[in-house]
Amino acid sequence: MASITPSTPKTVAKEIVTEFGTFIRIFSDGSIERPLQSPFVPPILNDPKTGHSSKDIIIPHNPTVSSRIYLPKITNPSSKFPILVYFHGGAFLFESAFSQLYHQHLKTLASQADIIILSVEYRLAPEHPVPACYHDCWAALKWVSSHSNNTLNNPEPWLVEHGDFARVFIGGDSAGGNITHNIAIQAGAESLPCDPENNLFHQVWHLCYPNSPHGIDNPLVNPLGEGAPSLEKLGCSRILICVAERDKLRDRGVWYWENVKKSGWNGRLELFEEKDENHVYHLFKPESESANTFIQLLVTFVRE
Repeated sequence: MASITPSTPKTVAKEIVTEFGTFIRIFSDGSIERPLQSPFVPPILNDPKTGHSSKDIIIPHNPTVSSRIYLPKITNPSSKFPILVYFHGGAFLFESAFSQLYHQHLKTLASQADIIILSVEYRLAPEHPVPACYHDCWAALKWVSSHSNNTLNNPEPWLVEHGDFARVFIGGDSAGGNITHNIAIQAGAESLPCDPENNLFHQVWHLCYPNSPHGIDNPLVNPLGEGAPSLEKLGCSRILICVAERDKLRDRGVWYWENVKKSGWNGRLELFEEKDENHVYHLFKPESESANTFIQLLVTFVRE
């Protein structure tokens, strides 16, 4: 009598093929881990501590863009508030508009500054290489602006009823600061020093935008790179640039400030530097004195 024993399929080992510190790990089976990603938290209506409300919305676009919107406490039904369209950081690779880090930061800012905030959940690299993030953020800003002339079929009530479209701001931290620059340039129209190729920043940019023309000198990441539009064309009237003394990106922020200042841009430009702090300290130490100083700085800026 003959017998047949089924063979056991070989298990293919899951190996890391690309890794950048604890930012991101890409495995041989195509799966991706983001170890630094902070946990997601839900929005809340009528927060008992601050009185603000938040909710998650979908911006109609192709593809659609998710966002979290924050509304400060309403004491007068006719109240109108400034609007901030916010782009989170995370090296274009991780973090989220729905994460605990950004939810905590933005609900504090919304309630203290009395400002409506739309935090954009733009698409992340490497699944969606640059420039997908810029497209999503530009679509979000255009959608917000469209509420000013009542041209939308399904407008967002919080924006219609309480948005002051004479005071619209854009802003972000880290990678979100870069997005802010590019969106401001795009708003005005419709270089950063090169790093060695083995530098972490260069490697992250290559992962986010694998076929980037001019590499790290592409105008999207180097505002003075070949073909970059003049900084004089920034489509806003005031800019606040914030850096931290111990941040490895500190010198780039100061360099950007210097070049905007001498570009001929006709607006008010401010530079703020926090001593003895590192990258996005206001997110990791939200209860610190320096984080509170930062929040108050933003409050003053948006209330002017």
